[in-house]
Order: sequence, then C-alpha cells, then structure tokens
Amino acid sequence: MKSFVILALITLALLSFGLYQALVIAPREATMGDVQRIFYYHLPSAIVAFVCFFANFGASIYYLAKRCPKSDAVAVSTAEVGVVFCTVVLITGPLWARPVWGIWWTWDARLTSTLVLWLIYVSYLLLRRYSAVGQNPVLSAVLAIFGAVDVVFVYMSIRWFRTQHPAPVFGGGEGSGIDPTMAHAVYWNLLAFGVMAFLVVWLRYRLERVRQQLDEAHAARAIAGVQR
Repeated sequence: MKSFVILALITLALLSFGLYQALVIAPREATMGDVQRIFYYHLPSAIVAFVCFFANFGASIYYLAKRCPKSDAVAVSTAEVGVVFCTVVLITGPLWARPVWGIWWTWDARLTSTLVLWLIYVSYLLLRRYSAVGQNPVLSAVLAIFGAVDVVFVYMSIRWFRTQHPAPVFGGGEGSGIDPTMAHAVYWNLLAFGVMAFLVVWLRYRLERVRQQLDEAHAARAIAGVQR
C-alpha cells in the first residue's frame, strides 16, 4: 500500500509538471495557435496505448503457451488501460482536427486504422466479459494477436500512405522534428502518462488476481460438493 501511495504521488507530480510544460513553457505554434497544445496529450496517449497493447500481446502469447493465470491477468489489465488511452487519442484527434482541418473526421488510413484498433480491443473486453468462463482467456488471447497486427499498421500508416494526418515529427526522416521546448513537453507528458498507466495496470492486475483466486476457490468448493 505504501508503494502505491508513493507512486500515486509521483504520478500526480509528473502530470502537474507535464501540464505546466504543455500550457506554459511550450511556445505557441505559429500556424495552428494554442490548439496545437492538444498534441502534448494526443501523442503520449497514443504511445502509451501502443505499449499497453503490445504488453497485452506478449502476455497473451505467454498464456497460450503456458496457461499461466498471472499472464492472463496482465493481458486483461493492459487491454483495459490501453483502451482508455486509445479513447483519449480518438477524442483529442477530432478536437484538434476541427479547427485545423475544418472537419471532425476523415476516413484516411491513420484515423480509420486507429478506430479499428479501438474496436478490436473493445471486442476483446466484451469477449472476456460475455463468453464462457473456461474459454474466454484463450479466445481473447487469439484476438489479441490480430490487435497487435493493427498496432503496427496504425504506426506505419502515415509512412506507407499519403494521408491527411500530419507526417511524423519524431523519426520521420529529413525535415521532421519540432522545437526542443515542444519536444520536452511531449517527453514529460509521455513519462507522466507512462507512470500513470503503470500505476493503473498494477492496481487492475492485483484486482484481477484476487478475482482469479476467488473463482478457483469457488470451483474447488463446487468440486468438493459434487464428490460428496
């Protein structure tokens, strides 16, 4: 409990400092104005969502190989947190697009594949919730493999296709990049969101392990009752 409180306080401090960096320290973008500040939350949310989904993929593969309940708990925890951050991406994107593009949404490769990614993992969570108890970890682990493939497609889409979505500013090749002060705001918020995601995954993992142990205890009592 003490470790959780300490990490929660660190998360709060990082989020506060990230907000300060985004709203005060980072300069006003010359073309887009203050609406560009959404970028400091949009991009870190996307990266954290990708990390969560890849962690879900790794845990799902391990579960299929070993049938380890702990890896299944990691899988469902990272999927839930990943969906939350992916939702933030889908909300902040149109909020930026409306004043800049003049439209809320366009069906280009990056936006459409991100929406598909969100739908895959929402389906993953619904599958876990409503399928038969003994089957849902295996079925959802298989679905997680397809989700990981779409993560790669989302990331590469603006490199493979000409889309309305802006070109990458980090690792985009010659001519890419942003002002160092803006980059610092991105990095601080990425760190803050990453620590927050770890904190929530950790808490959700512990809850899932308790649920698994209760299910195992109920199953053991049911078997004992039948044998009598």
